[in-house]
Amino acid sequence: MGASDDASRPLVDQSVLNRLREELEEDEGYSMVFVGNFIECLPQRIGRLRLALTTGDLEGAVDAVLSLKTSSQMVGAERLAGLATDLEGEIRTEAREAEAAVVLPRLAATFLRPINQCSRLTMHRLQVQCSPGARR
Repeated sequence: MGASDDASRPLVDQSVLNRLREELEEDEGYSMVFVGNFIECLPQRIGRLRLALTTGDLEGAVDAVLSLKTSSQMVGAERLAGLATDLEGEIRTEAREAEAAVVLPRLAATFLRPINQCSRLTMHRLQVQCSPGARR
């Protein structure tokens, strides 16, 4: 995991939010609901990831990290998506069925704190950027 890589990624890429708004062909409604759903579901996604990693559930960890990565990319949460991508790479290269019970908890110790911190910052930034008076 490269901390410098994470710091260079924007917390939220406004161009992704703008593109989402354009694709949904509206000003506020659907994209606001979409982003609101992301914010609302983010704690559960991270909770699923935490549980899978700490219990050594390889299949659950892959599913949870892919869910976090994909949903983050869809709303432009670049830094969070990057952390999830880094974690996914580590899971895929280091964790095998036989050693998942050892590797996944170690990955939890490495990745969960930065993911939690980044998710809080991301939720705040999305709330600010998607508020009715936000600059486009």
